This record gives sequence, structure tokens and C-alpha cells, in this order.
Amino acid sequence: MINEAQVCHTNLAYKICVSGAAETKHCGEKAFALGEEIGREITRHNGVCVTGATTGFPYWAAKGAKLEGGFVLGFSPASTEKEHIDRFNLPTDNHDMIVYTGFHYSGRNLILTRSCDAVIIGCGRMGTMNEFTIAFEDSKPIGILEGDWETDEVLRVMIEKSHRAEEMKDKIVFSSDPKELLDKLCAIIDEDKKATHESHTLNR
Repeated sequence: MINEAQVCHTNLAYKICVSGAAETKHCGEKAFALGEEIGREITRHNGVCVTGATTGFPYWAAKGAKLEGGFVLGFSPASTEKEHIDRFNLPTDNHDMIVYTGFHYSGRNLILTRSCDAVIIGCGRMGTMNEFTIAFEDSKPIGILEGDWETDEVLRVMIEKSHRAEEMKDKIVFSSDPKELLDKLCAIIDEDKKATHESHTLNR
């Protein structure tokens, strides 16, 4: 029998990380609208939009989440708000809360990715690939947004050539439609949480 504390835990909002390029000139004309819609859909799916507290694609997702009335959590590479603004030249608007990790970009990426229930990959570059590989190695649910960029194509090749392609096939979904991507991704999160809580109940 599931107790009251467990019920509360399963009702926690999903923490969904949005990973993507901070500089998006190469992403195509639709990138802004798609990023914003990703943020809106995270909110519509009872999720918290989690970003690297940065510019570009994640920032647009944060903006979309806020426009939809959602909550946005950021993880900064900086150690203080002053450093976040002055040294890294990163924004603070469209976020409800920013955690200043002090671990620069590589350390921030690890904390950001591991703090979430799932990761969405948009148009990105090396930092986005870093966050993808962390999520992949941690067996996180991953949603890959297809668009007028090469990121999704590169990731398909990486996944196919990896030694864990078969193991991860049910954890990774692709779509060019933000709503469909969130529908698929949240279904995977649901299954993961259900399995976790069933196992916990049986072991009590």
C-alpha cells in the first residue's frame, strides 16, 4: 500500500531540462518560435522548465514557460549573481530562481542535467552535446527536437553507433512538434517513476 508521502512524491512537477545553443545564428528562422513553444509545452505538461541560465535556445524556452505561467529554474556556471552578469554576460530575466553553481560550464552542465527528470535537446553545439552525453550515460529520458539544424541528425548517428543503442531505444524520442515531443517524453518519465515507486513499495 502506498503511503501519503509517496503519493505526494509522485505528484511532484517534472523537472525538464532544455539544452541548446547559447548563440543561435546557425539554427534557422524557426528556432526562436520552437524554443518558446517547448517552454510553453513544458508548463502545459505540469513541468518545471530547467535551463543553464543562459542565452539562446534555452532562454527562449524559459520565456515560453513564463508566458504560459510556468516556473523556470536556472543553473548558472557562475558563483554569484554579479559574476553571472558581469563575467559571463548571462541573463536573469524569465527565471524564477537561479542556482549559482560556481563550477563553470562543464561542472554546471553535470549538475543541470542530473538535477532533472528528462532532457530536451534543441539546436545546439558542443555544450549541448556534452549535456546530451551526460543524460545518455545516466540513462535519462531524452527528447530530441528535429528542426532546420544538424543537431538531431548528428545525435541520430551518435546513438546508432553507440554501444548502448539497444538499451536506450525506449528512452530517446524524436519529433519536430513540441507538443508531440513532450507527450512522448512525459510518457517515458511516467513509466520511470511508476517503476521506481512500485519497486520502493515492494521493498518496504
